[in-house]
Amino acid sequence: SGSLSKPNLSPAQWSALVFVLLTSEKELDVFDLKKYSRSEEGLLRLLPVVKASRAVLLSGCLVTEEGCASLVSALESNPSHLRELDLSNNDLKDSGVELLSAGLGNPHCKLETLRLSGCLVTEEGCASLVSALRSNPSHLRELDLSYNHPGDSGVRLLSAGLDDPHCRLEKL
Repeated sequence: SGSLSKPNLSPAQWSALVFVLLTSEKELDVFDLKKYSRSEEGLLRLLPVVKASRAVLLSGCLVTEEGCASLVSALESNPSHLRELDLSNNDLKDSGVELLSAGLGNPHCKLETLRLSGCLVTEEGCASLVSALRSNPSHLRELDLSYNHPGDSGVRLLSAGLDDPHCRLEKL
């Protein structure tokens, strides 16, 4: 399926797109926002599709803290289908990661893979993630924090978090 060439869809067109995507398959395997939009607006308008998908690819889609706040609802929805979330190369910063971490700690969240490469995460964001990893139960198996700036203390926090019995992380 090709990319939509018109960058600004009307609200009715967005609704139609959501309807088509949601009715085409019972459960979407992989939803790649870049096929439809490279914007946070696209993410917000297609959130119902995100909630129905197993893997959501949002790498380089200009997602910020606002988008993270919306994604938390997908992480906390019951039932949550989302198993993989790629937010690499977005300006999430620590504030966005803190919001996501709250969603990760929710009992309905079944996320197994979280990619946050190049998201401007520092020690503060690492502390939020460690708190989420310690939550019971944490399903997260893979966490990509490459190309961020955790600092020595952030790395120490993550290392200590890996030793927690509730943490099921296999790949960091």
